[in-house]
Amino acid sequence: QVQLVESGGGLVQPGGSLRLSCEASGSGFSILVMGWYRQAPGKQRESVAIITSGSSTTYADSVKGRFTISRDNARNTVYLQMNSLKPEDTAVYYCRSGSLWGQGTQVTVSS
Repeated sequence: QVQLVESGGGLVQPGGSLRLSCEASGSGFSILVMGWYRQAPGKQRESVAIITSGSSTTYADSVKGRFTISRDNARNTVYLQMNSLKPEDTAVYYCRSGSLWGQGTQVTVSS
């Protein structure tokens, strides 16, 4: 069974960048659709970016042109490169595959 562990969150100033990583343990990673989601205080969890096994990607309108999702099947890892960060990007970011969720990593964008 696959387990997901996120890393890479932190505090960054507006306009800065962060890269999140989600490592999947177990077998079968290359066939999995993977996604990044986020939940800000007082708001519902929302989809940020999705990547298929064939590396097709979709993005929320709010992050298009700023965020990039990618995967490295050899490392069982999916990444979220976040550039031009805004205060409204502040949230806990979660990695997901099907019904499996990681524990989340906090991203705070503030001066």
